Amino acid sequence: MAVTLYGIKNCDTIKKARKWLADAGVDYRFHDHRADGLDPAQLDGWLAQLGWEALLNSRGTSFRALPEEAKQGLDTAKARALLLEHPAMIKRPLLDLDGELHLGFKADQYQSLFPR
Repeated sequence: MAVTLYGIKNCDTIKKARKWLADAGVDYRFHDHRADGLDPAQLDGWLAQLGWEALLNSRGTSFRALPEEAKQGLDTAKARALLLEHPAMIKRPLLDLDGELHLGFKADQYQSLFPR
């Protein structure tokens, strides 16, 4: 089973997810968008599977700090450009479990994905 957790290391929700995975003994790889970069082709796959509305964290500080015109008229192309320029705007954590994507962290959701 291939497990990759995507996000940024200083995010509190990422810390909770990483702790849960470690405590559960799940072997996973952590990919930090800031340190490791964001592959445009991979982002395209995420957008196709999840949609930009789910992937773009419009409640985070990075998005709220954008000028108003950058937030207007969002569509897939505009959201893609924003996410490539500001990967911290990707909702986190993004868990890739053998190609199946899961956004956000809730302990009961992870428990159902990784039964002990």
